[in-house]
Amino acid sequence: MKNRQDLSRRDFIRKSMMAGSAMFLSGILPINGKGMREFMSSCNNKSELVYSDDMLKGICDIHLHAAPDSKARLKNELEFTQDAKNAGYKALLFKSNDFSCHDRAYLIREMLPGFEVFGSLCMNRVHGDKVNVFAAQKAVRTTGNLCRCIWMPTQDAVYQNLRYHNKREGIPVLDDNGKVLPEVVRVMEICAEVDIIFATGHSSPEESIVMAKKAKDVGLRKFVVTHANSGIWRMTYDQIKQCIELGAWIEYSYITNLWGPGTGLPDFSRMSDETFADFARINPERSFVTTDLGQPGMPHPIEGMRRCIKTLHFNGLSKKQIELLVKDNPCKLLGLTY
Repeated sequence: MKNRQDLSRRDFIRKSMMAGSAMFLSGILPINGKGMREFMSSCNNKSELVYSDDMLKGICDIHLHAAPDSKARLKNELEFTQDAKNAGYKALLFKSNDFSCHDRAYLIREMLPGFEVFGSLCMNRVHGDKVNVFAAQKAVRTTGNLCRCIWMPTQDAVYQNLRYHNKREGIPVLDDNGKVLPEVVRVMEICAEVDIIFATGHSSPEESIVMAKKAKDVGLRKFVVTHANSGIWRMTYDQIKQCIELGAWIEYSYITNLWGPGTGLPDFSRMSDETFADFARINPERSFVTTDLGQPGMPHPIEGMRRCIKTLHFNGLSKKQIELLVKDNPCKLLGLTY
């Protein structure tokens, strides 16, 4: 998982910072009028380092949850969008495991003109017992063309049911011979036709690799491997590299570093910031970072993104790499220019 050269680079940067060779990231790490001595003192206590909210300008978070939904959420979509607009974000994409939200994005834009907000569709049981091609067709034709991502099954994925409940049930993406099902291929084609994201949802790493191969054959430019650093979906270094070589984009969600005992999601194991940064540095040019937040008892997505940027910086990623992960690449996947 860890590349020796990358680790050496990370260690060099960290030690250099502690020795006094601070790396000031314009727009991400401003000095805010502090003298060098005071600044370096704050570097030695990472939790006290003051970041300007200028670092949030242009952020594009394309995986977060809000009300209305079938689960409790921290805030509703309009409130989150207003918060993001006030913080200087460029765009948001909402996800509901059960309901479409691209139609609501149309209404939010009417309320908050000038901000880029989008929705998506998850292929869970609410749309039938298999991946629903008709639902995908209607989603991409909805007023405003604001459905920018179609996810394969998440809560109803066969893989998740096997891992969590030891039951082979749910909505499949592969047939019994390990081939991508025709309805999944057709949804890939629909996404390719309108140039939006096709995301693997809660598929297994092995299923995601099989789909990546098919996506390449289909000519899908925005094939996204979801949750590559998260829980039961966590991929190995070699699996991630294989997907990237097939043309995939890789999503890393910072929720992994915020959940755990004492939080709103206590049953998950928390990832170290160092490990998260190791994932993010594998190939920033083909990766992006999301928060996957919006749950009660968890940080506000904007606070989660702020912590994420600090984590990436302190673990040696450059300003350019961070901007690729949280601004440029997710904007590109939404069809926006940064």
